[in-house]
Amino acid sequence: MKLSICTDVMGDLPFTDMLDKCVDLGVEGIEMTGGGWSPAPHFRAETLLADKGELKKRLNEIEARGLQIAALNCSANPLDPGEMGTRHRKEMEDTIRLAGEIGVKKIVTMSGLPEAAPGDTVPNWLVYTKSWPAEMPERDRYQWEDRAFPLWHDLVAHAKSCGVEKYALENFSAMLVWNPETLFRLRSEVGEMVGMNLDPSHLFWKGACPIAVARALGPAIHHVHGKDTRIERGLADINGYLELKEVTDVANRAWNYVAVGAGHDLQWWKEFFSVVGMMGYDGWVSLEMEDFTMSTEAGIRSSIDALQATIIR
Repeated sequence: MKLSICTDVMGDLPFTDMLDKCVDLGVEGIEMTGGGWSPAPHFRAETLLADKGELKKRLNEIEARGLQIAALNCSANPLDPGEMGTRHRKEMEDTIRLAGEIGVKKIVTMSGLPEAAPGDTVPNWLVYTKSWPAEMPERDRYQWEDRAFPLWHDLVAHAKSCGVEKYALENFSAMLVWNPETLFRLRSEVGEMVGMNLDPSHLFWKGACPIAVARALGPAIHHVHGKDTRIERGLADINGYLELKEVTDVANRAWNYVAVGAGHDLQWWKEFFSVVGMMGYDGWVSLEMEDFTMSTEAGIRSSIDALQATIIR
């Protein structure tokens, strides 16, 4: 496995400064974020598809520093029933087209989440029950069969036409695909191009074991994020893991995204990567830094140290 970093965390830096920072950190690759919810300016598909000279210049800057593009990331909700869904779908399609032009084979993204019924105006994450009320089974069927399956058949066909080989769907909350069971539901419909971006941080607060998840996924692991979560002592015992407070309200949340090693020790991470490797994955591990309990610089540095000490080389 090789270490890369999601470039969102350096979105305030100019492009070449961001690349120099990656070299200084000692990573081998970059998961280039752009489109969807990412504000990072470095690799926006629409801009680079329209300006091939600028695209070539940026690729040369990456190559000159000995870095590789681990994946293009467009984290988005293309199933949103409003304007955002239309915009996100186009940005995903542009990202796929850009990946095809530069020979990147993997797209990191999300499955999307639609409305629960025709005419609804907001996405609806239906995770509370399928038994009650009586409309729930039809709402579940509508989300998957009428909304998600057609979209993903189209996206798979689009990726194949562009020469892209893999989608890695992050097991994020408020998405149709958020655990192995939901991934396999989509994968069995649209094919093995769709796999998981295995992100342990989201699984911890859902009460799942990322090591067990890695075993269950096997060859459906298409990408891995190095990101940790700490369940906060005492608070989670009172209110449970479902957390509505802002991510910046770290002192009062039941759990927080933290630097790698600040939630689970290095022995845990060694076992995790050992099992991931045992399941056949030997690709990129991308640091995604979203720790608000410490400075960004401290979080990046400590996470890099932890990942370099634990990933399987």
